[in-house]
Amino acid sequence: MKIINSIILFMFCGLCMAQTQNVEWDSTYRPRSYKLRVAQFNMFPNSNDDIIFLGNSITAGVEWKELLGNSKVQNRGISGDITFGVLERIEEIAEGNPAKVFLLIGINDVARNIPDSITSTNHLKIVRYLKTHAPNTKIYLQTLLPVNKDFDRHKAHYNKDEKILRINEKLKQIAKEENVYLIDLYSNFLDEEGKLEEKYTYDGLHLTAEGYKHWAYVLSGYID
Repeated sequence: MKIINSIILFMFCGLCMAQTQNVEWDSTYRPRSYKLRVAQFNMFPNSNDDIIFLGNSITAGVEWKELLGNSKVQNRGISGDITFGVLERIEEIAEGNPAKVFLLIGINDVARNIPDSITSTNHLKIVRYLKTHAPNTKIYLQTLLPVNKDFDRHKAHYNKDEKILRINEKLKQIAKEENVYLIDLYSNFLDEEGKLEEKYTYDGLHLTAEGYKHWAYVLSGYID
């Protein structure tokens, strides 16, 4: 009986590994608003005084100028964006040689089953592109926020906490090896159960006003 159980367990593990390896993902995906937003960003003036917030809908979801009380802050978030999308539009970010870039990207990679090793490679490519083409820009990598599966709206993002943690650990490694700044948002938004604290989110993924206020508090000291 033990031998039979061992064989069944082995076959089950093999099936799970095969399914994991065969999960489909698409590097060419771009959200519906992507082309329009990139065209707008290309139209806007650049300045080497700019403080750029670069990312997806979590970044796009607030007026950073007003939140931080700083007219130099520019929002370059695109709802639904992935790391491949940021790489595709990184030239526009770098060309103005901004003073600072705050990057938060990758949670949609998680939802779209992009392997975390690929996401981390893209993070590294983004950092190195900025270092090469905007050498005076200070780069701030922000760890992915936790999610809260108690909500029922963004199921593709839920139950992938280990993947988020692996990406965050790699972000810390990249920051250290590339000598750029690391801001650990993840630990600052956790509740006692290891989930995105309820008061900071309205759907288990995106942030409430209180969530953005807390984010601004975490960033205090990095902006000026």
